[in-house]
Amino acid sequence: MLRSIIVPLIVSLAVSVSGFFYLDNFIEKNQNEFIKDFYESENAAIISPHSLRKKMAEKKNDFILVDLRSAEEYKKEHIIGAVNIPAYKTPDKSAYDDKERITSSFEKLILENPWKEIIVHCYSSACMTGRKIGKMLSEKGIYVKHLAIGWNEWRYSWNLWNHDWETPSKVEDYIVSETVSSEMQEDTGEICTQGEFNC
Repeated sequence: MLRSIIVPLIVSLAVSVSGFFYLDNFIEKNQNEFIKDFYESENAAIISPHSLRKKMAEKKNDFILVDLRSAEEYKKEHIIGAVNIPAYKTPDKSAYDDKERITSSFEKLILENPWKEIIVHCYSSACMTGRKIGKMLSEKGIYVKHLAIGWNEWRYSWNLWNHDWETPSKVEDYIVSETVSSEMQEDTGEICTQGEFNC
């Protein structure tokens, strides 16, 4: 009788221990796969500000930088060469209208520049606007890359992400304060506080 209790108990314990090791290995493998996928996604989607600045300094013409901030903010100051496709429209328009306007603007941009890499940026590295727009566009088969920093870091933290030995440049060499004409530009005056694509 004791044997009929001990044998199943030992078997059960052995199965539990082996199941624990299997589960532990399974969790570790899945975690490592998630880490691998994360870095593959990051490298596929994110553009380093150093790389962008270097392309600009070398006057490379293989990319288009899209500023997603409001037209008013863009007109005040923006990264040199950037075009403006505001993520925000007047509050009386539906989200669908915004999606249509944004999607058609990007479609037109890509049609006119089929061999150029499209890079978006918004307010700051913490702002979700660029990520939300990128996700929305990818669902429509439009793929854009994302600048790793936003306007605030580019404009106000230049010395934090640039090194003196690496480049003697200054931020004023890479921004413009005048209105750049663009058919895609709309004067909405909206800021990053309203709508589906807000920060």
